[in-house]
Amino acid sequence: MIVEVIPVGPLQVNCIILGCPATHKAVVIDAGNDAPRIVECLRKRDLVPELILNTHGHFDHVGGNAALKDLFPVPLMIHRDDVQLSQQASQHAAVYGLSVSDSPLPDKELLGGEFLRFGEEQLAVLHTPGHSPGGVCFYREGLLVSGDTLFAGSIGRTDLPGGNHQQLLQSIREKLAVLPPQTRVLPGHGPLSLIAHELQHNPYLSD
Repeated sequence: MIVEVIPVGPLQVNCIILGCPATHKAVVIDAGNDAPRIVECLRKRDLVPELILNTHGHFDHVGGNAALKDLFPVPLMIHRDDVQLSQQASQHAAVYGLSVSDSPLPDKELLGGEFLRFGEEQLAVLHTPGHSPGGVCFYREGLLVSGDTLFAGSIGRTDLPGGNHQQLLQSIREKLAVLPPQTRVLPGHGPLSLIAHELQHNPYLSD
């Protein structure tokens, strides 16, 4: 698997690009902003997007969807419970003095449990609500894109509208903590990690 992590936008969201080495088809996850940087990375790695995905609908993760979809008219997908949130991105960004575009409507609403194919690779969609109602993670053997569900040493905040602390902990324990220990964790912000490391050192999981 080809893996690129590009911090984008003023909140330094980790935009994740995953590529199939056999076909050079790719997915772009959380195109939060800085579409030209994302496109430059795709071109350097000779990758062609097949899907644009979002782990959730907060403005810092969806703000680049419109620009990227203008360049690559491929399916955009987000969980159905966060579609409305993604449509209010500009309004929510303005609260922080920032400016982003609202996300286009998705071509497909995710439910959790799906398998998304790109080239010869596929990702499982894990619905992990708590940070937001429609938060999801994307998983394939050895690799987890965790969005703002799980961070290195922490978890997503739950004080925003739609957040639920107990629900987030339940999502992590039932969906993520059971993954193989050597699974790499690519979070929505900050450094990468491993499931084993988080189980041992993350104060929200180590009990």
